[in-house]
Order: sequence, then structure tokens, then C-alpha cells
Amino acid sequence: MPPVFRFAPSPNGFLHLGHACSALLNFDCARKIGGRLLLRIEDIDATRCRPHYETAIYEDLAWLGIAWETPVRRQSEHLADYRAALEKLSALGLVYPAFESRAEIATLVAAREADGPWPRDPDGAPLYPGEAKLLSADERAQLIASGAPYALRLDMAAACRRATGLSWNELGAGPDGARGIVPAQPEAWGDVILARKETPTSYHLSVVVDDALQGVSEIVRGQDLFYATAVHRLLQVLLGLPEPAYRHHRLIRDEAGRKLSKSSRSTGLRELRAAGVTPAAIRLLVGLG
Repeated sequence: MPPVFRFAPSPNGFLHLGHACSALLNFDCARKIGGRLLLRIEDIDATRCRPHYETAIYEDLAWLGIAWETPVRRQSEHLADYRAALEKLSALGLVYPAFESRAEIATLVAAREADGPWPRDPDGAPLYPGEAKLLSADERAQLIASGAPYALRLDMAAACRRATGLSWNELGAGPDGARGIVPAQPEAWGDVILARKETPTSYHLSVVVDDALQGVSEIVRGQDLFYATAVHRLLQVLLGLPEPAYRHHRLIRDEAGRKLSKSSRSTGLRELRAAGVTPAAIRLLVGLG
């Protein structure tokens, strides 16, 4: 089977140079070794994703000269796949509902930090500080029946007991230069969210399910997702999914050294195109000339 690559943007804004770098790298790698390139639209966030952003993704990628296979997988059309994976994890006793709001979690973290620093995940967010795991089954059922909002979290300690000695094969490099066989440390992320009351999935869950269902064998993505690979490897093992090869690439940053955001008009592909910048020049701007 030929190797399978994918580019998976979210239609919650217009693409910028960072997206161009990742998309072009996937396209170039697939073409170089006779692989396939898939495009996946990660549109599970109904509050932020918009049809005109999705249309712009197709336009920008085509302008760059990138070709992909069709049909395109849109996550919002496959929620049943993620629900099935979540049910499998629940059957293993690894999922529990947590009912604190973001504001309540912030308050809990502040209270705990009165006694010293509270642990944070690799992205800098505080680990879940609540005690929802201590609620009885009846208490959980009553809260859910009352209509209370909740997030379904992974019991990280229990999950790590089921999957030990995790690692992945890094063909690129992490932010600190790590490459080769990298030990995975999913516990650094705490009890991550797998789904919410209104959405039966999360980024972590949907990405591993999609990659497996689509037969993705080569994952080429930015270094901002390097540490998240530990969570993805954990979920792959728990769900019995295949392990792809990972190649994390450097990020394109602004003049202040910050990672680009979709609000960066100076690096947006639509703005650059309107200013007369060519696809060949885009390649030079992202270091692929």
C-alpha cells in the first residue's frame, strides 16, 4: 500500500503561511515517494467553524498547486465514529463526566496555587484540579439528568496503567530537537477532555480515529503538536489503532517570534495573494524554495 499523508485544517479562519508550510510539506512528501494526500476538514467546533472558511481552504490550497484525493472527510459528518470510540473507552472504565465550568476550574486552580505552583500541561494550561472522579454513579446520573453541562474526561492514571512503555518514531524533530524513538509521557496532560455534552468528541479523540479510519501512515505537522503525540499514542493503544510515523516540522513565526494565528492578516494567504504574491514566492517565504 502506498504511504498516506493528510492535511487537516479547521475552517475557523483563513489559512496563513504556517498552514501553507504544512500543506506543502505533506504534498511534497507524498509526491516524492508516490504516496497519497488526503484533505480532512476538522469542523467539530460548530460555534467557530463556518462554510466560507471551508470554501477558502479549497481555494487557497488549489492556488498553491496542491492536489488532494476526494471525497474530503468532514468530521461533522462522522460523529458516530467518535461516539463509538468513546463508548469503547467508557466500557474500559476510563471516562468520567466532570461538571465544573471553566470559571470554576480557574477558581479551583487559584485556590490550589495558594500552596504552591499547580502543574500545567505542555501547552501551559493547568491540569484538571477537580474531584469529579469521586462522585458516585447516582450523583453523576442526577447531574446529567438535570441538564447540567459537562465534559467527558479521560482518567489518565487508569489509562496509563493499561498502556505502559509508550513511545513514537519521530522522523522530524521536536521543539528541543528530539528525534528517533521518543518516550511518550501522556500523564503530563492530566485528565484530558475527550468530549462534551454538546459535542461527542474532541481534537485528541477525533484525530486518532480519523487517521486510523483513513489509513493515514505518515503524519507531517507542526511542532506545536509534538507533545500532544503522547496523548494520541495512548489513545491509539487503548483503542487498538495502528501507529503512524510522525514528522513534526518547524513553525513559521511572526516578527516577534510568535506562532502565527488565523487573525494575522500580514501572513494570511488571501491577503498575500491579493497583494500579488505568487505560489512560488509562498514556497520561498516558508523555506521550501
